[in-house]
Amino acid sequence: MTTLDKAPAEASAPTAAPTPGSAPGPVAAGPEQKLKLGGVTREDVFTVFGALVGSLGLDWVLYERVLPFSGALGFLLGWYLLFLVGYYGLGRLQWGGLLVRERLVSVLAWSSGALVLGLIADQIGYVASRGYEAAQHGNFFTETMERTASLSPIDSGGAIHAVVGSLEQLGLATLFAVPLGIAAAVFMSEVGGRMARPVRTLVEAMTALPSIVAGLFILGIVILTFGFDKSGFAASLALTVMMMPIVTRAAEVVIRLVPGTLREASYALGGSQWRTVWNVVLPTARRGLVTAVVLGMARAVGETSPVLLTAGFTSRMNANPFEGHQISLPLYIWSYVKLPVDQMVARAFAAALTLMAVVLILFVTARILGGRAAGEMSRRQKRRLARAERRDRVPSPAAPSFGADPVAASVAAPADPAVRPSAAAPFRSAVATGEH
Repeated sequence: MTTLDKAPAEASAPTAAPTPGSAPGPVAAGPEQKLKLGGVTREDVFTVFGALVGSLGLDWVLYERVLPFSGALGFLLGWYLLFLVGYYGLGRLQWGGLLVRERLVSVLAWSSGALVLGLIADQIGYVASRGYEAAQHGNFFTETMERTASLSPIDSGGAIHAVVGSLEQLGLATLFAVPLGIAAAVFMSEVGGRMARPVRTLVEAMTALPSIVAGLFILGIVILTFGFDKSGFAASLALTVMMMPIVTRAAEVVIRLVPGTLREASYALGGSQWRTVWNVVLPTARRGLVTAVVLGMARAVGETSPVLLTAGFTSRMNANPFEGHQISLPLYIWSYVKLPVDQMVARAFAAALTLMAVVLILFVTARILGGRAAGEMSRRQKRRLARAERRDRVPSPAAPSFGADPVAASVAAPADPAVRPSAAAPFRSAVATGEH
């Protein structure tokens, strides 16, 4: 919270004028006081609460007694709009126009964030409630569906083969898409030329490409034309087509945000263009590039239609993505959630909950691998610098010299521990040679 130093009341009070011939006395200084410039006041809380209660009552009267409307969604939307209008009206009774607009924008931002958090919590809670029946059994994370039928009890079968398939397909797609995407971003932002604009147009067109088209492309080229069988490798190629434009667009924006002065400094020191890109631009934009990779993975990990056309379906464990059909978590969910059996629907929701956990783990791992920001020292470097500073502050003990001049001995071993031996060396040599 921003604060300002405010003079104490005693210091700001007028003092008596000094008499002629007398020295002015010292002004009494008290402790500094902090003046708060931000935060939430009681008036803010009462205004928000009053707007909420008043808009709720007015919305109920209009929705239930006056207007021929029904439905919870419309009721909540009308309540929110009436709340904004009521907050603006109550604010105009207390504050100026500029302050009211500023606080109205703050309310919009806070309410939008709360709405997003509420939707995420609602989705996670709904999936967890529907899939808890199957996820509470340990076999769901250790077994496959090879020996489990539709009417089998809930404590049999699992989705470990789908988890392995999703991780392998996503890993191969990331391995293919990330180098190509970052290379294309470097080409468009650093190299340029005549081909930069066609490449950017193609990438922008691929960003809006439907996922089913990517699956049909791999199905027609790789499987039908070249004769490859449906496999996890073919599914990873389809996911690569989906990931690469996302990574390219995000990486280009991040690379363009790198200050041009860093490039100029590298060129001034004699670095080539590629050495500048490799040693200056990419390390500076490392966190943003990790975010680009995370966005691409988020787009690919939940895709169903490309995997449905290229990976095939199996209920057994297949850890080899280059041979045989391989199932993934989205395909597992799509295949079992439509069955009219409660046990299979519960397994599908448990697989959805597992997919959320896998995505969370991947995002956290990517953030950790992203490392620190440009110019920020790691913990190991900070500890090493602190040890070096402590070692420089502690003087090394001087060797005793018998029969030496007491003046030279006093200079060689100064009483002030803040004087370093290196700083006292010129004085020691001057005394030893007799110079003054």
